[in-house]
Amino acid sequence: MNNDLERPDIKVGVLGNGSWATALVKMLTENMDEVGWYIRTAYTLEYIKIHKHNPKYIQQIEFDTEKLKLSNDINEIVEYADYLIVAIPSAYLKAELDKIKVPLKKKVIFSAVKGIIPENLMILGEYLISEYGLTKKELGVIAGPCHAEEVAMERLSYLTVASGKKSHAIHMSEMLRSHYINTTYSKDIHGIEWAAVLKNIYAIAAGVAHGLGYGDNFQAVLVSNAIREMKKFIKKNVDKKKRNIMRSAYLGDLLVTAYSTFSRNRMFGNMIGKGYTVKSAMMEMTMVSEGYYATKSAYLINQERGQAKIPIIDAMYRILYEKQPAKMVMERLTDELD
Repeated sequence: MNNDLERPDIKVGVLGNGSWATALVKMLTENMDEVGWYIRTAYTLEYIKIHKHNPKYIQQIEFDTEKLKLSNDINEIVEYADYLIVAIPSAYLKAELDKIKVPLKKKVIFSAVKGIIPENLMILGEYLISEYGLTKKELGVIAGPCHAEEVAMERLSYLTVASGKKSHAIHMSEMLRSHYINTTYSKDIHGIEWAAVLKNIYAIAAGVAHGLGYGDNFQAVLVSNAIREMKKFIKKNVDKKKRNIMRSAYLGDLLVTAYSTFSRNRMFGNMIGKGYTVKSAMMEMTMVSEGYYATKSAYLINQERGQAKIPIIDAMYRILYEKQPAKMVMERLTDELD
């Protein structure tokens, strides 16, 4: 822990037990004596207690279980923590939040979700403001570029930590930082949270293109168009705040998700490009592809709110939800890129 910064005694709880939640718990245990961890199933909880690693995700991470306060009661961890990190897949998020009976008003909640709540077409930050009366000062976001697999291998990685109150972001940054994790502060909560959602859709597009046999030259064009499309979407549908879209939390996270072999969204898209149906691709994957759910939500939000020109998202919607042939849709998309 960097002792240059005087930090109050903060208790942190992580909600979720997927790969990203598991990686975040690893980061926190580097610096903290105890970390609260909500794990939905009793089986997974008991397995971690006995074997010291997650049975399904990032199994190479071995935990000192003396540092873990484990519970399959979400209210126990919410009550325990001052800062909460939410890392539950968006498709299950509302059902899990609905279980919470503990007041959230005095908590600081950081989103690590990277998805849209489908029932409300909102990112977590927007939902907490709308449904729980939280303010931006009580919210934060933890964003990449940072794959859980590389965290497990302790390869140098970078996080952007955003919050409406700078001290909250600084404290969280200190708790996550280590010899292999660098952190940067931002106050662009909603922009960064939306970028973390949209990059998954573009990673699916990159995977579809790869599966269809498009090469590196086209991938470069696709991704350069994607970052501009992301900027248009956020400006039309979120806010007109000036932001440097070339920073790591936007472009960097997009690049790693679109190109990395660790990217589950790219993997999912690659399978679609090779001819898998959505159902068969999902059955073969062991992890959730957030971009699949985000595609429909982003498409509907843009139809209702901003109507920005988003040909890549539109193309993914036609492939994934209208079941149009991927080859035909991608051929049409090539004419809309520059």
